[in-house]
Amino acid sequence: MNKIAVTTSGADLSAPLDPRFGRAAGFILFDLETDTFAHVDNQVNLDAAQGAGIQAAETIVRSGATALITGHCGPKAFRVLQAAGIPVHPCPAMSVGEAIEQFRRNSLPVMAGADVEGHWA
Repeated sequence: MNKIAVTTSGADLSAPLDPRFGRAAGFILFDLETDTFAHVDNQVNLDAAQGAGIQAAETIVRSGATALITGHCGPKAFRVLQAAGIPVHPCPAMSVGEAIEQFRRNSLPVMAGADVEGHWA
């Protein structure tokens, strides 16, 4: 796994991890090999009436991420990620950088399934 996606409410590694997936303000795509990152805006999904999780999951799949760190993930988004072979790692609210360090230490569990209902805000 060389690129991981982390839900965030900011645009850098010191930003808080956003506990929402589909309606997160954005994603940090972190390359574990080069220690570089890019911010992907998710503003389009913040006010979506429905489908935010699926659209966000498709963004993660297209990004080439091989894992996702987030607070929570709904059933439809989870199915899209699972079908793409992207494991979802739940992480308590903290900074993006701290979440990445926990991932590197293999101390984040892998979700077996969605942990919130759809349309969770």
